Amino acid sequence: MQTDYIDIYQLHRPSPEIHFDEILGAMTDLVRQGKVRYIGCSTHPSWMIMESIMCSELKGYSRIVFEQPPYNLLDRRIENELVPMCQKHGIGLITWAPMAMGVLAGRYKSIDEFPENSRAALRGGFYADRVTKKGIEVGFIFSQLAKEIGLTAAQLAILWAKDQEGIAAPLIGPRTLTHLENLLPVADMQLSEDVRVACDKLVPPGSVIANFHNTAEWMKTNIDWKIK
Repeated sequence: MQTDYIDIYQLHRPSPEIHFDEILGAMTDLVRQGKVRYIGCSTHPSWMIMESIMCSELKGYSRIVFEQPPYNLLDRRIENELVPMCQKHGIGLITWAPMAMGVLAGRYKSIDEFPENSRAALRGGFYADRVTKKGIEVGFIFSQLAKEIGLTAAQLAILWAKDQEGIAAPLIGPRTLTHLENLLPVADMQLSEDVRVACDKLVPPGSVIANFHNTAEWMKTNIDWKIK
């Protein structure tokens, strides 16, 4: 990697069979050796992050300072527990899938036929399961809302995620320089209250119409995503 240290090193997914005592012990060794500056985690439940904080306090381990969950207008469940917990304990939230895999950009027209180069078409499985009929309907309205205020749907999706309470930054994944140039101006934009309210009407705070936690076994749901 041609670097003396890693700025942030995160646990990609929870490991319920391995206690945080062991995980944090190993991560702390890396921090104390100067190989890692900060440690974090991704797609962990709030109770597990709280357990890690308690373990760090009791044992003197390095503390998890950020969590990276999925978060977009179609899946707002982290607002119920994770966001307030992170705010109270000073944990940053760096969220992934802010454009809902392109659904919010109006890329998908049907749950039965996907664009040729889309993740849902190329990889299927849990990627395809994230594309729901209700999500496509909201994506279409969302795209129209973006057009009305002079933004692209991608810009509005990033802006919405960026300006939600407790969010440090949404992760973007531009594939081309044009994509990057389109999204960079969002850093200096601010979501208006009118647009925020309009988005809340599409998908109420804390609710969900497309399951972006479907690779997280701990997130239980009885919703039939195919029907929704």
